[in-house]
Amino acid sequence: MRRPLLAATALAAAVVLATAVVTGCGGDGDDWSQPHPRPSAVGALGAGFVDPAASPAPEATITPRPGSWSGVRPSEGYRVVLLTAGDDRPTKALVAAVRDWADREQVDLRTETVTDPADMVHAADRAIAMKPDLVVSAGNDLIDALATVTPNHLSQQFLVVGAELAEPTHNVTAVDWSGASFRGEGLGMSSTYDPASFTAARCAAAVRAGTAAVLSGWTGIVVWVDDF
Repeated sequence: MRRPLLAATALAAAVVLATAVVTGCGGDGDDWSQPHPRPSAVGALGAGFVDPAASPAPEATITPRPGSWSGVRPSEGYRVVLLTAGDDRPTKALVAAVRDWADREQVDLRTETVTDPADMVHAADRAIAMKPDLVVSAGNDLIDALATVTPNHLSQQFLVVGAELAEPTHNVTAVDWSGASFRGEGLGMSSTYDPASFTAARCAAAVRAGTAAVLSGWTGIVVWVDDF
């Protein structure tokens, strides 16, 4: 009389195990060790993002028409690491904007938060080691570390939001405005720096404009968003 019960129990266990295996290997976006399709822009930049008759030179600053970036989003499975340091209000606003964008666009987002000033370079290295499609930096404290790391990883795309590198390589794109534009300790803080300029709306526009630029192939430049 016990054999049917044992057989049923074994069958149920097998079903549970099979379900667990399928779930664990499913497309939940958590396994970055596996290759995935090359990311691309879904949609296109609007008129006025760049001048079609004069492509921006490396390290140039462009001032796109407000909203000209709004029609671009990443393809499915876009992998992004948010690299952040600092608990000041501007940094928190940038972090919130990146997370909101990632949630809205269903981006596969991971976060590397730095709390030790001595760990900045190592944190950037850890972000790169994850092999994301894009590393997004939020926080002025990271700028000097990125200036050290980014030239050694030219195949990795970086987006710096609310600040910029003094001498960026072609893989570093920045989004800035008059109230931001920190460029590293050696250059000091911009005289126009204004923490109040890091509003939720501006930070959201900055993230979208910057990611649209990277996805569309306009990298190694500064995207200026005084108007958004």
